[in-house]
Amino acid sequence: MNVVTGTQMQDLDRRTITEAKVPGLLLMERAGTGVVEFLRKRFGPLRGKTVTVLCGKGNNGGDGLVVARLLRRQQARVTVFLLAPVADLSRDAAVMYRRWLRAGGQSASRNFRSAEQAGPVLGSSDLIIDALLGTGLSTDVTGLYRDAIQLVNRAGRPVVAVDIPSGIHADTGAALGEAIRAAATVTFGLPKLGLYLGAGIDHAGMIHVVDIGIPAAFVDALDSRIMVVTEKLVAKALPVRPASSHKGTFGHAGIIAGSVGKTGAAALAACAALRIGAGLVTVATPNSVNDVLEAKLLEAMTLPLPETKARTLARSGLDRIAAFIQARTAVAIGPGLSTHPETVELVHSLMKHLDRPAVLDADALNALASRAALLTACKIPPILTPHPGEMARLEVDATSQSVNADRIGTARRFARERGVFVVLKGARTVIARPDGLVAICPTGNPGMATAGTGDVLTGMLAGLLAQGVPAWEAACAGTYLHGSAGDLAAQQLGEAGMLAGDLIANIPHALQAINR
Repeated sequence: MNVVTGTQMQDLDRRTITEAKVPGLLLMERAGTGVVEFLRKRFGPLRGKTVTVLCGKGNNGGDGLVVARLLRRQQARVTVFLLAPVADLSRDAAVMYRRWLRAGGQSASRNFRSAEQAGPVLGSSDLIIDALLGTGLSTDVTGLYRDAIQLVNRAGRPVVAVDIPSGIHADTGAALGEAIRAAATVTFGLPKLGLYLGAGIDHAGMIHVVDIGIPAAFVDALDSRIMVVTEKLVAKALPVRPASSHKGTFGHAGIIAGSVGKTGAAALAACAALRIGAGLVTVATPNSVNDVLEAKLLEAMTLPLPETKARTLARSGLDRIAAFIQARTAVAIGPGLSTHPETVELVHSLMKHLDRPAVLDADALNALASRAALLTACKIPPILTPHPGEMARLEVDATSQSVNADRIGTARRFARERGVFVVLKGARTVIARPDGLVAICPTGNPGMATAGTGDVLTGMLAGLLAQGVPAWEAACAGTYLHGSAGDLAAQQLGEAGMLAGDLIANIPHALQAINR
């Protein structure tokens, strides 16, 4: 599904109205209907619920007035606060205001004046609907709008934003002075870029997209190189498992990982590769830690290899590792390898041996710091899975701050320049491919900000590659399922207490949840 800027969405609306001859009022009606349907599914029967709808003067406010009218039809107790005089409403919003009054909303309509007036109403609401400011906002919120947003955020009630949380820039995700903190955002037509960037991530909550009838041909004509990963894309990417299958059908993943004190990273990656469906997994690891790793793994195999005095993989094992790679369907390199100088040299030498699908993570990426040009030796473009710090070390003159300030641009630029696939981890992980297409992963939560979850992702990607899933589809599907497994774990355990192993336990449930 394409992700659009505010201007692109406005152009789509305009073309739909002028070229497809769909009246703007009908689009507004569909938008409001979609919000109410979401509310019913998310919060249960609406009858008797106390709902406060805050409406601005533009079309976002018009959408809110449709929501108010339809909620009243559902026998909810609705109050509408207008942030502007009726005479200042946009043409379509004014029409929807008259329809709201005809539906019996006159006694439930108020002009927003102060916190003292509106505060008690908001505080006693079961739900608050934010329809104050839409995607056209480009300057800081001031005046009554600022007061209203502050009051809503202090009310402590569930807030559902209409199209975009008021105060969030539709393109950058920046909070313009003050911004609504929503539990959920119901956005129309296509998701807006700002919902997945910057402060928009924290303010949007759950994102739900409503189809309002934008013609597919208009969407296809967009010059958009950013998409959001959907369940449909993931379902299409996952391999079929025929009844006649055996373990060889689903590939043999090789994982080159581990060192003294870091066998956990290797074990997590191996288990994740198996849980995502790989038929066989073997971990190549330093000789002296092999027994420790074997004790942690029941279903995966291990291969002990020559090591340094520091008990990390030694360069003398290059030929054996090259042979190991040749005997595997796909490989992952990096979890827990360490940055011992000899191990770093080994990683450098391995690049020219990568003639099959591969994932480079963790210490493999650290080994390539300032040596990213070595990636050109890979015969098949690998998937790189850096966090912002690792990405900064791969880039010239970059910092974690500069990477986070332009996550999409950074991932896209590096993927293009180096001819690789990039999975830039973080809140709303960004996936980029060599031709410049970028995808944003909508799944995942702060509970995944804990040791080992990156190793789980590496294993999942290696497992999908081993099953023959192409790199782009593997990167998108693996990242989505990784986040879904984390979301399931958070539902069961809460975010603070989550461990990387909890993600692995939920990979099968994440797979089952995909509607195929």
